[in-house]
Amino acid sequence: TPSTTAPAAVSRTFTGASAPTRWGDVQVQITVSGGRITQAQAVQYPQGNGRDQEINSYALPVLAQEVTTAQSAQIDAVSGATVTSDGYIQSLQSALDQAHL
Repeated sequence: TPSTTAPAAVSRTFTGASAPTRWGDVQVQITVSGGRITQAQAVQYPQGNGRDQEINSYALPVLAQEVTTAQSAQIDAVSGATVTSDGYIQSLQSALDQAHL
């Protein structure tokens, strides 16, 4: 009898709407495979000055990790990066809506 193997899960990418914040726009892109978020990353975020860069260098990886752990937009804001976190979550929800998650 021929063996059947399940087809490999197809990854799809969804980019959320850009969320305006007082420091600049934040936009999140997610990768979904097999109905699960496998990656989240900010593709647009405030970078206009050294403070923005400092905050986002630690906040964005934390937010991305929380998304893949929570598998939803129900994540905590990063202390010291509340504005970026709020924009991230808003754009993330847009991407999740597109992915029907």
